[in-house]
Amino acid sequence: MIIVMEQNATKEQMDRVTKYIKDHGMKSYVHKGDLLNVIAVIGNEININPENIAALDGVNTVKKIQEPYKLVSRITHPEDTVITFPNGVKIGGDEKPVLMVGPCSVEKDYEGLIKVARAAKEMGCPFLRGGAFKPRTSPYDFQGLEEKGLQYLAQAREETGLLVVTEVMDTMDISLLCKYADVLQVGARNMQNFKLLKALGRINKPVMIKRGPAATIKEFLLAAEYVVSNGNPNVILCERGVKSFDSQFSRNVLDIAAVPIIRKVSHLPIIVDPSHGTGKRYLIEPMGKAALIAGAHGLMFEVHHDPDNAMCDGAQSLNIEQFKQVTRVFNKLIGRIDYDNKNNKNNKKND
Repeated sequence: MIIVMEQNATKEQMDRVTKYIKDHGMKSYVHKGDLLNVIAVIGNEININPENIAALDGVNTVKKIQEPYKLVSRITHPEDTVITFPNGVKIGGDEKPVLMVGPCSVEKDYEGLIKVARAAKEMGCPFLRGGAFKPRTSPYDFQGLEEKGLQYLAQAREETGLLVVTEVMDTMDISLLCKYADVLQVGARNMQNFKLLKALGRINKPVMIKRGPAATIKEFLLAAEYVVSNGNPNVILCERGVKSFDSQFSRNVLDIAAVPIIRKVSHLPIIVDPSHGTGKRYLIEPMGKAALIAGAHGLMFEVHHDPDNAMCDGAQSLNIEQFKQVTRVFNKLIGRIDYDNKNNKNNKKND
């Protein structure tokens, strides 16, 4: 349930409500909005009487929430969550969509990584993504450079100023990744690794959760609920496609409808990954445009300096020139850079 307080409710009145909840063996989550303060009740509500809460001073209404994802629900938290990074980059709400680009995995060739990072900076992309720890279906495939890969990412960040997004696979690695990364990514295979999700709820770094390959939207939101309910409100959702019966033409089915659905029911920012969502580099541009038009807060897609020789997912990666061409389209669509006006101004200067 959620408890909506009166606009003029005092701190003492709110404290009395949260104490009542705690005394009945449950937890409370207080959301202080611009107009209303809302208290969400977390736990088994069988021993609590809504009428008794409604009678407390300062309480306006008590509402039952049918959905099990209480904290990530827009009912509990009407305003959009906007995550702000130390360098001023923002994601969520009405902020302009962001682009997260880079290779699927960080490889031994650091010069290749830094070429991609420099191109990303040139094109106005604020995030560099790359896997240092890689979950692979086969135990014989490349598993990542681990800490060396993290060091490469940090080195690229130092040179370019880009924020680093990388995947966390195990609770034991969280403290290590926090030293190097700005966003910790939970991969699709780990979306329901509940021990990992709980642990990520106890850190002060933003967490990005990728939708599992067979996960419903409800399960996707409940994965985020694990992180938020353990104390970390800075969660980004990432739609990356779900499995289908037809793998001949695309790796997954990219669920574009998930974007407006999640924006309707949840306050968390959602981005889309058209690389994993399709598995084909030629589909990144059209599906990325569709995602942005549908309301995505950003895109994550793969860029490699030499995709034909990439150690992981080369078929769904753009080379640097392709990346620049596609990003011009995305930037123009989201209004980040007006290339037509920019080119006209440059031509006038040359005249």
